Amino acid sequence: MAEDVEHQFWYNMHTGEVEQGFVSPSVDRVGPFETRAEAERALEILRANSAKWAEEEAAED
Repeated sequence: MAEDVEHQFWYNMHTGEVEQGFVSPSVDRVGPFETRAEAERALEILRANSAKWAEEEAAED
C-alpha cells in the first residue's frame, strides 16, 4: 500500500460513492484502496474479508 493514504481511494458507506483523499468524515468511509476500481468493489471485498475471518474464528474454536 502506498504511503500517501490521503490521496488513495476510499468508499463512502453513507453515499455509496468512491472518493479520492479525505473528503468525507472517517466514520463514513472505508479504505484506503489503491485504485478507484478496487474502491468500487469495497462492499464485495468487505464481505469476503468478513467471511474469511468468521471461518478462521470458527476453526479456532
